[in-house]
Amino acid sequence: MFRPRTVVAAVALLGVVTACSNTQEPSQQDNQQSTAQSPAPELERYYQQSLDWEGCASYATTPRAEKLFDTEGLECARLTVPLDYDEPDGETAEIGVLRRPASDEQARVGSLVSNPGGPGASGMTSTAARVSKIEGTELGEKFDMVGFDPRGVGASTPRVKCLTDEEKDAARLNSEAITSDAAVDRIEKENRRYAEKCAERSGEKLLANVGTDSVARDMDVLRAALGDEELTYLGYSYGTRLGAEYASRFPERVRAMVLDGAMAPGNWDRAEMNLRQAAGFQQAFDAFAQWCARQRRCALGGDPDRAVERYHEITRPLIGSPASTVFEGRELSYADAEIGFVQALYSKRYWQPLNTGLSRLANGDGSVMLQLADLYHGRAKDGSYSNIMAVYTAVTCVDADRIGGREDYREFNRKYRRAAPFTDNGHPVSSARDACAFWPVPETGDKPEPRPEKLPETLVISTTGDPATPYENGRRLADALGGGLLTYEGEGHTVFLHGNDCVNEAGTRYLVDLKLPEQDKRCSA
Repeated sequence: MFRPRTVVAAVALLGVVTACSNTQEPSQQDNQQSTAQSPAPELERYYQQSLDWEGCASYATTPRAEKLFDTEGLECARLTVPLDYDEPDGETAEIGVLRRPASDEQARVGSLVSNPGGPGASGMTSTAARVSKIEGTELGEKFDMVGFDPRGVGASTPRVKCLTDEEKDAARLNSEAITSDAAVDRIEKENRRYAEKCAERSGEKLLANVGTDSVARDMDVLRAALGDEELTYLGYSYGTRLGAEYASRFPERVRAMVLDGAMAPGNWDRAEMNLRQAAGFQQAFDAFAQWCARQRRCALGGDPDRAVERYHEITRPLIGSPASTVFEGRELSYADAEIGFVQALYSKRYWQPLNTGLSRLANGDGSVMLQLADLYHGRAKDGSYSNIMAVYTAVTCVDADRIGGREDYREFNRKYRRAAPFTDNGHPVSSARDACAFWPVPETGDKPEPRPEKLPETLVISTTGDPATPYENGRRLADALGGGLLTYEGEGHTVFLHGNDCVNEAGTRYLVDLKLPEQDKRCSA
């Protein structure tokens, strides 16, 4: 997910935070698990559990989930896992799981477990939304489609909680340029308080064990509970990192993996990742500007070379002076305008609404841009929020390297602006540290490297115009896993099962027959 860097916005967006799992490196126990056919004795009770499937209504935690879960053929269950894998006899967590059984039991291959990314997105909700797309397809016939809410997310308990709905609305309006030492001190005080609220409302135990390494181990318990000897997995965006983590820990338990919209392999360097992403979003901005200039009316004008300048003319007046909207009691801040713009860059289907939203904003109406920002933040029409942003912060803090002190932040923000000029708010770059600097638990530490010699062939899909996970990430991940790379020539973030026949056929053949597409295969829109 994109992180705004130019202006202080909602406290949850002030920066990526750092938390930690209690294990610094893969333990001897982990190594035993990845090479043996049975789990460590202290984990057997988790691996031997069976899932009690039932209706899904009680699992819904958002209005969208309520609607999607009311679909014939869906069933849900709860999986019990240790809250801390170093203390398997201690507190436990409950993982929400949803499945749509294979329509042809005789042809059934097994379960296809998926994660939609984030981190913090609901796998239960995304799987329920995908049901209509796989009806009548070979995947729908041969696989149980399984989605789960990772620990801390949605229907899983305990949940990560940081701000109330009212606090989130108020925080999103806090949009100012940080141009003085006093402002930096004030913002850092807010970020410190945000971290404290996360600890108070979530519990430090959960924050210390919400990272990717713990979720990967939950996936192996889920695999066993589903009755699959090997995991078949589909991961999007951050879900590719989760898949790579699983492959590193349990390479001999992988049947197949499709990883679409890849994060780069190796340790999660926040600065490097965000700078690459900044360049990706600038590329997407430029693509949108080219498209917009060909329309009958373009909010950014007919000259793509002046699109960034025009964007600044429309949005910079919002700094300290939000725009009105048609929604009672709500205004559009500069930060929400930026995040609404970025939300639309994720997919071309949002480009026309974005053009409309910018045109209306230029005339003083921020309503459409606010709706796009709400989509990013997980805000429903009734004012309730999913906890995606809180989980994103918590997981990133667990997994990612910290940036450092104020001067490190200033230099990072300077580089970020150069990589993505559209994010330049016209004020001096900020040195304010984000909530990561005040997070109550430490970082996880180094991640295990993939061991491709023990893995079956995996398939990475990478899009040339992906704004959030640049194309080169996919090439690097495919090389690290020793797998195949499928290139999609187009715009947008992730593509498998999103309507492109070429990509869908290649991915389906791989998942069903374990046959990779030919080397250097490319698909296009």
